[in-house]
Amino acid sequence: MAEKSSSTQVPVDFGILVFPTFQALDAFGPLDALNMLSKDFPMNLSIIARTLDPVSTKHRDTSLNPFGSNFAESVVPTHDFNSAPPLGSDDLDPMIDFVKRTYPSLKYIFTVCTGSWIAARSGILDGRRATSNKSAWGDTKTVGPNVKWVSHARWVVDGNIWTASGVSAGLDAVFAFIQEVYGAEQAKKIAADLEYERHEDPSWDPFAEMYNLPKEGI
Repeated sequence: MAEKSSSTQVPVDFGILVFPTFQALDAFGPLDALNMLSKDFPMNLSIIARTLDPVSTKHRDTSLNPFGSNFAESVVPTHDFNSAPPLGSDDLDPMIDFVKRTYPSLKYIFTVCTGSWIAARSGILDGRRATSNKSAWGDTKTVGPNVKWVSHARWVVDGNIWTASGVSAGLDAVFAFIQEVYGAEQAKKIAADLEYERHEDPSWDPFAEMYNLPKEGI
C-alpha cells in the first residue's frame, strides 16, 4: 500500500499488511527492493496487523507442518487496523474491512500471491484485471467471481492496483513498479545492487503453463 500524494510526487508513506503464516518472500522480497530505494527517496514504512503482537510465518496447521518444525520468522507490527496512519490474522474479516475502507485514500495498492484474494474479497478488484498464485488458481475464481482474473501473467496492473502472481513474482512486479514510478535507472541500479536478474515481461508465466491454465481474463 502507498499513500496518495499529489500527481507530481512519488509515494512517501508505505504500509505492508501481514497476517499469521504469511509467506516470508511475499513480504521481504518487495520490501528489500524498497529498502534499497529508500536510500534515494524519503520513504516511511508501517507494518500493519490485527494486533501489535509479533506475526509469525509458522504454520500451526499440522497438515502444513506435519513434523512440528519450529522454524519460522516473526515481524513486529508498528500499527494495528485502528491505529494505522493514513495510507492505512487468523480472522481475515477485519483485514478485508481495513482494505475496503483504506483503498480510496491510497495512491497505489500492491498485492503478492494470494494477497489478491483479500483485495478481491474487499470488493476493490470487482471489474478489474488481476492475477494471483497459479497453484491455487481454482480457488482464485471462487474468491473473486467479479474479478477479471488473468491466468497467464507474472503481474497485472489495472489503474493503481498492482497484483503479482505467486511469491517470487513479487520481486519482478516491485521492480516494474519502481521503474514506472521512480524511473528505469533506479530499477536497474537496485536490481544490480541485489544481483537480481529481472523478468521484465508481465506476460511471462511458465507456471500457468505448468498447471495447464487456459488463457482468460483479458
